[in-house]
Amino acid sequence: MWHSAPNLASKHGFSDRIGGVSVGAYAQLNLSHNVGDHFESVEANRLTALSALGFDQLRLARLRQVHSSEVVTLTRDSDLTHLPMADALVTRLRDTVLVIESADCYPVLLEDSTAGVIAAAHCGWRGTAGRLLERVLEAMLIAGAQVDRIRAALGPGISAGQYAVGADVMMRFAQEGFPQHTHTMSGGSSSHSGIEQYYIDLAAANRWLLEEGGVPPAQIWTMNRCSTEADFFSHRRDHGTTGRMWSVIAQ
Repeated sequence: MWHSAPNLASKHGFSDRIGGVSVGAYAQLNLSHNVGDHFESVEANRLTALSALGFDQLRLARLRQVHSSEVVTLTRDSDLTHLPMADALVTRLRDTVLVIESADCYPVLLEDSTAGVIAAAHCGWRGTAGRLLERVLEAMLIAGAQVDRIRAALGPGISAGQYAVGADVMMRFAQEGFPQHTHTMSGGSSSHSGIEQYYIDLAAANRWLLEEGGVPPAQIWTMNRCSTEADFFSHRRDHGTTGRMWSVIAQ
């Protein structure tokens, strides 16, 4: 049900699809109300999952994720019933669970446990190309974090070998200055079709953003699990009809 990162001190988890009551395309632990699953099943799944982490009595902070580079910093005055259009959350609040939904995009959880600053980000290709994690680090520093103390964990997401993209996406990464190992091309004699194919390594791209932003490489952990594996939800594998996983962090 939940996977944890060994480098994070804050209470957190990356969910898989195992252990819920949803059926069909959403089996088992779908945590999203926005994919066509039964409302009651999703509510039961959320209660089960949050209780397993001891988060069932805490406030949830969520977003309308829009594949942007927008970051929201939550304060005591923030209205958590309003879901802002953004793809990352930062806070110093101690009674609030930051929630990210995913089903191929990379969830990234971050903390400076000394300063009491946590963050959660949803990193698809658009947010990654737009350097979302750079803005997350900036917001964390404004909130009181120090970059050399920040620890980050990348949860399950689509692996490079499963993430073929168009030439326009690859060119976007090249134009934004991402190193070659984050966007690759195969084709010609090495391709069964003889047609050039382009691939994006979102995990490598986001790790590079963190390192470029000053986070020590030894403080960045990657799960190295592909969301197209059977025990995760994958929008691409399931052609758009699937559930959503949650990645959560609180202090």
